Amino acid sequence: MYLALFLTPWMVGYAASTLLMNHEAGRPVVFVKEGERPYTVAFEPGTPPRVVAGQILSDLNLEGTFGVAAPSPDGKLTINRQDIIAPRRVTFFPNEQRLTIERAQPDSVGFLYRFHRRRGYEPPYPADRAMAISVDLVIAAMVFWALSGLWMWWEMRSTRLWGVACATLGLGIFAFFALTI
Repeated sequence: MYLALFLTPWMVGYAASTLLMNHEAGRPVVFVKEGERPYTVAFEPGTPPRVVAGQILSDLNLEGTFGVAAPSPDGKLTINRQDIIAPRRVTFFPNEQRLTIERAQPDSVGFLYRFHRRRGYEPPYPADRAMAISVDLVIAAMVFWALSGLWMWWEMRSTRLWGVACATLGLGIFAFFALTI
């Protein structure tokens, strides 16, 4: 019971975000320009885009989990600084020696999408690690709930026939979707 109470926010968050993902076609993120600034740091030719992006984010005090696209033919580099509340897009124009910084407009649907897709132990940041651990706890609790439900069903003789019928129906529908989708 206490574990369920503790994990309720995660369950509600994943349920709501999954519902949106199931019913809402992906809509584009709308960015608002936060600023533009000169950026005169020169990088050695052949410096990997990830290294360049990491340095730029560090110089902007925006360290954190990010993705970076391959540079365009003119050298422009687009960096997506991931953040569950306010993600940012930083664009580096090396030929013009400038940066543009844009912030995603606040959006509850976008927030739930980012919440749902937040994952992994790779980022070296404590908040990312804490989120990954909490997701593992939710998964472990769900497995425990499923196994304890099976055990309780088996212990109650009077429910075995209906339990077999429900399990068979559930497996059949699951197999149907898995094989036809």
